[in-house]
Amino acid sequence: MKKMAVARSYTVGRSSSCFRKYRILFVFGITVLCVQFYLAHSFFGLDSRKLGKSSSDGEDVLQSEESEGLPKGSRQLKLPPDKHANKSSQYHRNRTARIILDRKLLNFTPACEVIGREAVSAVTRAQSQMCKQRIVNVTCLSQQGLLYPERIQSLCSHSPGFSNKPVNLGCFQDDKTLRILSDYYHIFKGNNSPEHCAFMCLQSGYPYAGTEYSVECFCGMEEPPQIKHLPDSSCNMKCSGNPKQLCGGYLTINVFWTGIQKFKSQEARNSSSKTGHEKAARIAYLLTVNGRASRQIKRLISILYHPSHLFYIHVDARQDYLYREMLKIEKSCKANNIKVARGEGMRHATIWGGASLLTTFLKSAQQILAHPQHWDFLVNLSESDYPVKTNTRLTEFLSWNKGMNFVKSHGREVQRFITKQGLDKTFIECEARMWRVGDRKLPNGIQIDGGSDWVALSREFVEYISNPNPDSLVANLLKVFQYTLLPAESFFHTVLRNSRFCDSYVDNNLHVTNWKRKLGCKCQYKAVVDWCGCSPNDFKLEDFSRIRNTADRNLFFARKFEPIIDQRIIDRVEEWLYPEKANMTVRANSYDAYWQSLYHKADLSPPTDDALLTISYSLARLSFQKLNVNFQNVHVIETTAYFRENRFTGILILAEGDIESQEKSILQNKHTQKIEALVYLRHNVSTNRLWLGKIHNLFVNTEYDQKEQTFRNMMGSIGPYSNPVLLYEFDDSIITPQNFSVFWIDPYGQVADVNNIHIEDGVALVGHVRPQLSDHLVIGTWHVLLVVDSLLVAKINFLVTPLSYWKNRQIEKEKAKEINSIPYNTYNTDELNKKWSNFIKSMIVHEQHPHEKGTENKIGPDLDQWIDGLVYEHYEIDKICNANDQTKSKLKLQKCIDTAWSSLSPDPKADIRNLCQNY
Repeated sequence: MKKMAVARSYTVGRSSSCFRKYRILFVFGITVLCVQFYLAHSFFGLDSRKLGKSSSDGEDVLQSEESEGLPKGSRQLKLPPDKHANKSSQYHRNRTARIILDRKLLNFTPACEVIGREAVSAVTRAQSQMCKQRIVNVTCLSQQGLLYPERIQSLCSHSPGFSNKPVNLGCFQDDKTLRILSDYYHIFKGNNSPEHCAFMCLQSGYPYAGTEYSVECFCGMEEPPQIKHLPDSSCNMKCSGNPKQLCGGYLTINVFWTGIQKFKSQEARNSSSKTGHEKAARIAYLLTVNGRASRQIKRLISILYHPSHLFYIHVDARQDYLYREMLKIEKSCKANNIKVARGEGMRHATIWGGASLLTTFLKSAQQILAHPQHWDFLVNLSESDYPVKTNTRLTEFLSWNKGMNFVKSHGREVQRFITKQGLDKTFIECEARMWRVGDRKLPNGIQIDGGSDWVALSREFVEYISNPNPDSLVANLLKVFQYTLLPAESFFHTVLRNSRFCDSYVDNNLHVTNWKRKLGCKCQYKAVVDWCGCSPNDFKLEDFSRIRNTADRNLFFARKFEPIIDQRIIDRVEEWLYPEKANMTVRANSYDAYWQSLYHKADLSPPTDDALLTISYSLARLSFQKLNVNFQNVHVIETTAYFRENRFTGILILAEGDIESQEKSILQNKHTQKIEALVYLRHNVSTNRLWLGKIHNLFVNTEYDQKEQTFRNMMGSIGPYSNPVLLYEFDDSIITPQNFSVFWIDPYGQVADVNNIHIEDGVALVGHVRPQLSDHLVIGTWHVLLVVDSLLVAKINFLVTPLSYWKNRQIEKEKAKEINSIPYNTYNTDELNKKWSNFIKSMIVHEQHPHEKGTENKIGPDLDQWIDGLVYEHYEIDKICNANDQTKSKLKLQKCIDTAWSSLSPDPKADIRNLCQNY
């Protein structure tokens, strides 16, 4: 007995000793298990159950937020949709702590307490009280659930959607690997129910929805097989959003029919379905144009023109120059089939992604429908479009497909498209900007679709969507898309999918687009919209094979084309389509030339850049000086960018001035004379001989386009408030890796900023750097030094010009004193200046400083003389021609009309004088 007691004591002691020895490991293991259990409970199914098309795809994480005007620390991360705690309210998921608007910013009493983070930011950043009030009013309606309809009834006869509850198909056995419904998956942690899940699947175009494991929602295209059917009791877990309803179980799923059929777009016909010849389709072209590319628009109209077609041109309301040019086209055509939008409420100021784009389309469509000329299809184009098939082939194709509607769908899962497109956000357009004010829930009951905003629509459908008294479907969708980013990219598609026209949907908008997303998705529209948008690139000659490969496909237009980027591709496409025109074009002196207006004296809107205007007037004066004549009252008529052989060549200054006659007479001895001068920008770049041939381009300018990797400021005009950028392009022969230092030296020889360029193997050799300079640049000649290991590789000079114009008017004395003063800037670069002062002094030869005392007080002729001296150093006047209309002139110059370079010389590509008389 005693032995047994000793043995038991030994066993217990040994166990106790073991426990003490491993107790830390034991506690750690228990802790890990608890944490894993908690995580599994919180995010059950996100790992083992996640499908390939889950809405938690990393690509769905939205772009970074704007935080201007908000309290510090208020920036929060946007989580993917399936990580949100979904709520049923209209204004759900506004990811913010309770940030309240400061009412001191307003001169009105808001209708509610604005608490949304994004709305507060928008109101804070808006400039005018009118815009602030609009944002507040719309936000209040959204917060109260009054802005959007909660549900919209589809009018598609075979896919109306369920009315009250989705049709219950029963309980089915599911499988982790082979899902019953395998097309889309989402977790609704707190609000899952058959209706909620079915509405989401219906919205995404799925006929079948399924609830599983209380919180999971699945969508699918195919009906579940009956062999998987289980007794209803097998699906016994309560729904997370409604405990009175059941939402499947562990690997058991309740399946429902959403009330729609599997969608399949129509196939376009490529031959006649009837005997004999069908009546040729007539086309109404809606041209929505912007900018200053008037000659390219004339070329586009010329190649598309036929008397049976109608051309309706909408010019952005701010574009005076283009509006005048389009009116000339209308006036020149006596056939009455070219019309320009005019009158109150007919012209709109549009921005990228703006709600005004849809308004413009619908208002223009109403005017096109009111025109007496009959048409069968409406095709919308911009100045960046160009045909890639002949008119005959396009007309023939549309004749075979009358009644069809051609739109291009996004091609991805709908919920993912909604998130990436920002359709789950409320946007408000004012102050030429789209302000994001918070999240929203799209109405239940309809299928959402979208893609491209370039379409070809049947007359019947256009009549339907533009009816001043629309039916409930269109009226409710207009309420939704009034506050939607990029509304024209989804409105037509969504109406088609849910209206009586649902069987006329062809998934092809007849366009081929040049998408290069690495270049085109650079958030280049942040200045006008609270979003990161993408835009296609311009076609270039090297892309011609892509266009040629569309020969056997139903693609009739391509975009984008810009002759200032590459005119050769436009010439090549036209030669390909119409070989007979090629010989006529080549014989013309201007076949490889292009002109684009930068400024015209009649322009009122948009405002011209004051630096451009200042330099234009300076060049006009210098041009008259070069003629060695006495002149007065010089006025610039037009400034034009001139391109030759697909390269920017120079600037053309068309000007007039009073010239004193040398003939003695008691009569008037002054004559107004017109001239045009060809001006080059001086190549103010010097390169170390060891680096000759290794640097293809080095240029400082403004208005840098990252997408096309070029500058849009053709004049090269940089003023005191400009933001200069350095563009560089290296040869692929340079040794990599390579580190460059970029020194920005002001006219006083002070280092204003330093940038670094790092070139590695496989990295693009073209790029740009933006210095962080002061808001008011020092006037005069700046220097940019490119340095490698204390070796000066290259140096470039650029001019920051004083201004003789302010807000497009001659500058007044006080404003000139304010703007043209020469502050001695401190750039917080004292250490750099000390370190590099000797190096910089040796690299920059200091001449007499151009800023003599009293320059800030210069006005009138003294200011002009100062500017002319600076401009002369950076621009070269090469040729001057006689631009007078009369045959006799006091100037012994070649007539501009007889030159190959003048903007007044013939340009057959853009000649529309006999356009309507040739038929």
